[in-house]
Amino acid sequence: MNLREFEERLTRLPGVEAARVVSDGGGKVTEIHLITDLEKPAKQVVRDVQTLAQAAFGVSIDRRVVSVVQLPDAELSQGDRPVIVDVAERLDGSHSRVSVTLSWQGDSLVGEVGGAAGNTSRHRLIAEATIAALRQALQETAAFGVSSVDIATLGGQRLAIAQVVIVTDADEHLMVGSALADGDASRAVVRAVLDALNRRIPELRR
Repeated sequence: MNLREFEERLTRLPGVEAARVVSDGGGKVTEIHLITDLEKPAKQVVRDVQTLAQAAFGVSIDRRVVSVVQLPDAELSQGDRPVIVDVAERLDGSHSRVSVTLSWQGDSLVGEVGGAAGNTSRHRLIAEATIAALRQALQETAAFGVSSVDIATLGGQRLAIAQVVIVTDADEHLMVGSALADGDASRAVVRAVLDALNRRIPELRR
């Protein structure tokens, strides 16, 4: 197992904010340490870890090597990663209004967009609302756009996948992020957008 890749996959699990994997030097996992929010019980988080390890790497993980520290969103938001507070959708006939609220370093960021009320456009509206929320805290010299967003099935698991374009004065980057959509597809789309951008947005903070 590639431990760094495993750590990266772990941080994409819903609610997981940080992950560290320790091995015995021969590749066997001896410790897994996670920091998560309070959305899921710790036992369910451990089961998610076991399922991910088995499905993606073919490795069985003993639940006793997994330790989970759960913190409220208010505490997690003090770090460099935005935290989801709320995702709301309002329908008005054939129109839909979507708002995404994030918390980041003590600031509340709300993005709102409108569009056609259809299943094919719903996830894109959520992704664009997430970008709209982030723009309030990022440098105006950087431009962001949603290239594509979709819910796909991989290895029997539903995933939200987002492609986001970042354009600055010097460069253009296409970033891809994903998140498991096992419970709430709307929040999974937000997490996928954040996953795509989390490595770049701290340096673009105003």
